[in-house]
Amino acid sequence: MYDMNRVENAVSQTDIKIAARGVQVYYGDKHALKDVDVDILDKTVTAFIGPSGCGKSTFLRCINRMNDTIPIARVEGKIALDGEDIYDRRVDPVQLRAKIGMVFQKPNPFPKSIYDNVAYGPRIHGLSRNRAELDEIVEKALRGAALWNEVKDRLQEPGTGLSGGQQQRLCIARAVATAPEVLLMDEPCSALDPIATGQVEELIDQLREQFSVVIVTHSMQQAARVSQKTAFFHLGNLVEYGETDDIFTKPQDSRTEAYISGRIG
Repeated sequence: MYDMNRVENAVSQTDIKIAARGVQVYYGDKHALKDVDVDILDKTVTAFIGPSGCGKSTFLRCINRMNDTIPIARVEGKIALDGEDIYDRRVDPVQLRAKIGMVFQKPNPFPKSIYDNVAYGPRIHGLSRNRAELDEIVEKALRGAALWNEVKDRLQEPGTGLSGGQQQRLCIARAVATAPEVLLMDEPCSALDPIATGQVEELIDQLREQFSVVIVTHSMQQAARVSQKTAFFHLGNLVEYGETDDIFTKPQDSRTEAYISGRIG
């Protein structure tokens, strides 16, 4: 197991956006995630890699309390955002999810106009006082998702009418419209063609200037391309976490090396 103290000492505490300690997740009797300790940095892309069912998406859903929506799920341990325990009973999960946006595997635009898809979050969280402010938020989010120039003349058309890659970028615009601090992405390119994947990967690199980005991916090539930090999960354990280049070129754990080389998967 990697040395957590060494990881902590290597970064300034002010760089840590999310700190997880002793995180355990149970789905009924199944122990899905075991004693996870990790610091996720601000203004950084962190990739979670590992075989199917290894716990990476489970941990991602812990970060914005999506597991709360699963009746048989139980989360133990501590996850802090900027030092504040997100599982404190005084924390409103709805408000938390405004700070920690999420983009899912399959593009899932609402059956609304492009404009209303992006405006949805700012409306329910009261982030604008009038239509002019809302217009500004929508434009900024669509620009941030590299979609504005493609849709600016069709904002009242259905979001579901866009191509797959555009729909995913619309979902990213929807996620960033509430001005979150963290952006979670669960296999955001798995349903996209290579060109759309390249556009989203380029976008992820731009988004890290503003956010802490955490991406779950089955593609080791994608993790290598887009992330600065990588965490390898296996059988519910966080096996190794470190600089992406180090994880792929000189892993410390034999299980990581076996996964990277294709011997386990």
